[in-house]
Amino acid sequence: MRVEHQIRAFEQVLQNYDGNLPLHRFLPAYFKQNKQMGSSDRRWATRHLYSFFRLGKALSPLTNEERLSVADFLCHDTLSLIVEKNLPDLSEKITAALTEKLKLISAKYPDFKLEEVYPFNSHLSESIDKAEFYKSFFVQPDLFIRVSAENASSVTAKLKAENVEVNVISDTTLALPNGTKLETILSEGSYQVQDLSSQHTGSYFKPNKWDKWWDCCAASGGKSLLLHSLEPVVELLVSDLRESVLMNLDERFRLAGIKKYHKKELDLLQNNEQILHHYQFDGIILDAPCTGSGTWGRTPEMLTFFEERKINQFSVIQKTIVQNVVKYLKPGKPLIYITCSAFAAENEEVIKHITTNLPLELESMELIKGYTENADTMFVARLIKT
Repeated sequence: MRVEHQIRAFEQVLQNYDGNLPLHRFLPAYFKQNKQMGSSDRRWATRHLYSFFRLGKALSPLTNEERLSVADFLCHDTLSLIVEKNLPDLSEKITAALTEKLKLISAKYPDFKLEEVYPFNSHLSESIDKAEFYKSFFVQPDLFIRVSAENASSVTAKLKAENVEVNVISDTTLALPNGTKLETILSEGSYQVQDLSSQHTGSYFKPNKWDKWWDCCAASGGKSLLLHSLEPVVELLVSDLRESVLMNLDERFRLAGIKKYHKKELDLLQNNEQILHHYQFDGIILDAPCTGSGTWGRTPEMLTFFEERKINQFSVIQKTIVQNVVKYLKPGKPLIYITCSAFAAENEEVIKHITTNLPLELESMELIKGYTENADTMFVARLIKT
C-alpha cells in the first residue's frame, strides 16, 4: 500500500537524521545518496519530517507513526494518506482552523499538552504570549523580501504574473509563500530576502549622513544592507569570525551596488586592540550569536535536538562581545543589540547585565513578536554610550 511505503520512507530518513545538520541541508544530501526515492517520495518525506518535528516533545510516549499522524493533521489543510489511515474520524476536519484542530486533538489525546511543543518554555521572555507562540510552530513562516520603494510595484507585478500570491506589508516589504523560487522570477539585486522582524530592527538604527558604523557580527550582511538602505552615505566596517560568510557578504554587496566598505576577519571574544586601536564609531550593530530560538518555526528540528545548556553558553558569549566592542563606540552614540532569540537569558537579562556593568544606558528595547505576523520572533535594544 502507498501509505505503508510513505511511512517506511519517513522512518528511514528519521533514523538517519541526527540533528547535526539543519534539516534543509540534510535532506538534499540524503536524497542525492538515495536516488531510488522518486520525486513523490521526496516530497512526502520532506512534508512528513517537517510536520513531525513541529510537534516538538508533545505526545512523546506515542509511536513515531502516531505522532506523525497528529502532526500532519495539525500542520496541513490537505489530506495525507497517513491521516486517512490513523485519524479517519478527523479527516473531514482537515481544513478546520488550527484552534479547532487543537481542541479535537486534545479531546482524542488527553495527554496532549500544547506547552510541550516548545520544551524550553520556562526560559521564554515574559512578554511572549506563550499559547500563541506554541501554536505558531504548526504554521510554516512566510518568505519576506525587502525591495526599494521605487521598484516595489514592478517586483509585485512580476511575481503576480507568475501566479505567486503576494501580500504587500509596506512600500518596501512583501510577504510570499515559503519556497517561492525567486531566482527564477526576479533579477539579482532587485530584492533582499529578509524576515519581517529583521527588517523591523532597522527602525532602531537612526543613522546620520557620513556616520562611521561597525556591523561587528555581520555574517552575510543583512543588517548592513538594511543600514545602507536607510542611509547610503555611511562609512561602514563589517567584520565576522568566518571568512566564508564574508565572501558571501561581498557577493551580496556587489549585487546591491555597494562598493565602498571596509572588511575585517575578527574573533570578538578576543582582544582586537592591535587591529582596532584607532577606530571610533558613531554606531555599532551587534547581531549577536544566539540560540536562534525565535526562528525555530523555520527549523523545527531544533525543538527536538537543541540542548538546554547552550542557552547559558550563548548568554556568556553575548555579554563578552558587548564588553569587547563598546570601547570603540563614541560617547553619546548607539549600540544596537539584536538577537533572533525568544529567551530572556539572551535578551532582557543581557541588557540588565550590560547596563549595570558597562557604560551603556538603555534608550529602548523590544521583543519583536513575529509569531503574530507569520515571521520570526526577535529582540532589539538601542543603548547609548555614557
